[in-house]
Amino acid sequence: MHLALFYELVDDYLERRGALREEHLALARAAHANGDLLLAGAFDAPPDRALLVWSSDDEDVVRRFVASDPYVAQGLVTAWQIRPWNVVVGG
Repeated sequence: MHLALFYELVDDYLERRGALREEHLALARAAHANGDLLLAGAFDAPPDRALLVWSSDDEDVVRRFVASDPYVAQGLVTAWQIRPWNVVVGG
């Protein structure tokens, strides 16, 4: 079981993320380094959402990430959702 974290982003996300990007990426890299976060990135054309895939089935791990994420705290994320994801092909 994996968890998928979906972020819905503000319209001017690309313009506003610069000042927060390094802090956000450091948080994501730390989660990846400890084995919780598998993949993460924003969708393109339009850049209105992001997807973060977690190897953990513990929603509290994901909720702690969200609570610490400067993109969320500074309003770049308008809504977020955690969904269980049953992987049937691949690791």
